[in-house]
Amino acid sequence: MLRTRIKRRDADQALALRRLASIEESITSLGNEDLLDLADIFAGNKQTPLSILAAAEMDRRNITL
Repeated sequence: MLRTRIKRRDADQALALRRLASIEESITSLGNEDLLDLADIFAGNKQTPLSILAAAEMDRRNITL
């Protein structure tokens, strides 16, 4: 039973990592205007994962709101 739980947990973690990578890829593939729109949506709360990812991508592209 323990091996089954470990395998399930590992599979869940792998799925979560794939989803996160997909989200990051989606954000980096946005055009500048869409990235600014996304950042504007989350501008009120700077501590959400999406706002952090959007801000990092904006810094990389050297654009601001």
